[in-house]
Amino acid sequence: MAVNDRETIFLESAPYLLVDDVFATAEYYRDVLGFSFENFFGDPPSFVIVRRNAARIMFRQVPQSVRPAPRPNSSRFAHTFDAYIWVSDVDRLAEEIRARGAEIIDGPGDDDGRRLLLVRDLNGYHIAFGRVLSWPN
Repeated sequence: MAVNDRETIFLESAPYLLVDDVFATAEYYRDVLGFSFENFFGDPPSFVIVRRNAARIMFRQVPQSVRPAPRPNSSRFAHTFDAYIWVSDVDRLAEEIRARGAEIIDGPGDDDGRRLLLVRDLNGYHIAFGRVLSWPN
């Protein structure tokens, strides 16, 4: 499909997840899943964006008065996840994060033309890491 000057180009997306503790969440994503972050935002600080390569996830800490933060999708429907991130090597990622103490709840394994790894983070969110089996071919 040709791109013209009247077409809007989608560049990236990032899940926006609510948490009870934005600091613990950012540190978990850094220390266990290999993401990085630069700043916390807000006064008091209550928002952070974690990044690994081109993948980003945004986290907002909910005020004490509305805790606990909403629960993961899987608490309402078991066969789902909260974020899906495409990666180049699911097996290598599984080895890396397992060594750092990640809670791997499924995989890596093949599922409907994908190689998939499912992790539960410290908030209970299910984060899927997947690779299309024929990618990059």
